[in-house]
Amino acid sequence: MKSIAALALISSAAAFAPAPVSKVGSSLDYAKELDSMPTSVECPKVFDPLGLSDYLPVDWARRAELSNGRSAMLATVGWFFPKVFGTFASSDVTTTDPIDAILQADPQWWAQWVLICGVFETWKYKKEMEGKSFLGGDDPAVDYLKLWPADQAAREDLKMKELKNARLAMIGFAGFMANHFIPGSCPVPDFIA
Repeated sequence: MKSIAALALISSAAAFAPAPVSKVGSSLDYAKELDSMPTSVECPKVFDPLGLSDYLPVDWARRAELSNGRSAMLATVGWFFPKVFGTFASSDVTTTDPIDAILQADPQWWAQWVLICGVFETWKYKKEMEGKSFLGGDDPAVDYLKLWPADQAAREDLKMKELKNARLAMIGFAGFMANHFIPGSCPVPDFIA
């Protein structure tokens, strides 16, 4: 009787043991492409705690990072410009608080803004179809000041500088937002906060 009880306990315990699972690799494994990305000692190639590089093309993710970084650079300047220099002569927006200014703007202004962004994005798309680039290619679509260097090493240096500034601006803007909604959460100077 004792041996039957022991066998019953052992067999019931086996029901709760983890089943052996074979490791299945992703067919979209882009992690190997990370090794060919340009980097510097101070600027790491990738910070990917969620493992998104296994599901997204690395080149697309880098272009998205650079595009968002450029927007963050503009947003950072737009955050502190009215606080330092004041607002334009306008009866619509009377505050230097960026979040309140968004809510004070007239809806027709937002419609115009969406329209002009759509025009620019369409123009960028057409230029990309012509082989020009806005996000790290060798032949920029817009270079009015002729700042794009002819030397390949200087080009890579310029790309790395822009990537570093983009990352810094994204972190800085996130700090501004955090300090706005949770006052004192980030060490932001009083004239910017």
